[in-house]
Amino acid sequence: MSRTDELRMLLRVAQLYYEDKLKQAEISQTLHVSQATVSRLLKRAEAEGVVRVTITAPRGTYPQIENGLRQRYGLSEAIVAECFEDREEAILSAIGAAAANYLEVTLSQGDVIGISSWSASLLRMVDAIHPMKRPHAERVVQILGGIGNPSVQSHATQLTTRLAMLTGAEAQLLPAQGVVSSSAARLIMLGDPYVRAAIDQFRRMTIALIGIGALQPSLMLSNSGNAFTDAELQDLARRGAVGDTSLRFFDRNGAPVHGPLDDRVIGVTLEELKQTPRVVGVAGGDRKVEAIRGCLIGGFVNVLVTDKFTAEKLL
Repeated sequence: MSRTDELRMLLRVAQLYYEDKLKQAEISQTLHVSQATVSRLLKRAEAEGVVRVTITAPRGTYPQIENGLRQRYGLSEAIVAECFEDREEAILSAIGAAAANYLEVTLSQGDVIGISSWSASLLRMVDAIHPMKRPHAERVVQILGGIGNPSVQSHATQLTTRLAMLTGAEAQLLPAQGVVSSSAARLIMLGDPYVRAAIDQFRRMTIALIGIGALQPSLMLSNSGNAFTDAELQDLARRGAVGDTSLRFFDRNGAPVHGPLDDRVIGVTLEELKQTPRVVGVAGGDRKVEAIRGCLIGGFVNVLVTDKFTAEKLL
């Protein structure tokens, strides 16, 4: 067979498959060749340039930016939400909706979901989730103490209980403050059977949903009564801290910033997050860029949901 005849056959097989939408078995019958030959010719058609695959990104998607984030920070997945304004309210809406869609699509039967308290982005995510037609998750576990100022108490419980309801799961609340007055008070709280039952679930998590905070706490966290004092935050800054997740702090290189404050937090640790198969960080905004970068470098999340403005700054 001449080179021209060979290319003509490649072209004919490609036309039948891609343009006429015939199955390989149908092409085999039409051309009187084996199905294995059809499969081999289709592969060769692509290798020879007879067939070229072109992927066109739909408007509002950012595959190049997402791929850049995955490669630079070693993420398993990056979701960049379209956002028309580089301001906090618009960003929260965009990333909340994107995170909701991601969870709806990727949730598996029997997942144990951990969710952090006092996160505006996670609250938006839960508000955007559609009720699932059948039960998916086994359990939704609160991974940071949620007792605080009664005027904002609903935020912490809503995150856990509503997500459990939407996913057909059992809710496991962590009935303690996120920050207690002393290490001794923490030890007393850890002796509570309900607190212990929630913490025992941390090692069973298959997914953790976390916010990423700048060193200066958000308004929601400040109002909750679970934030550290200005003097304590200044001390963290002197020791290099740039941000936190679930009140566990890290520096710009992703190294944990440990200290006596750790002994006052009732919640998941950075080490426990690293042992969780899938940790989804939902965060965006200019004031959080350095914190998000440190969190990514530290490897505390392997899935990032953010907005296009923040993503471009991270790159």
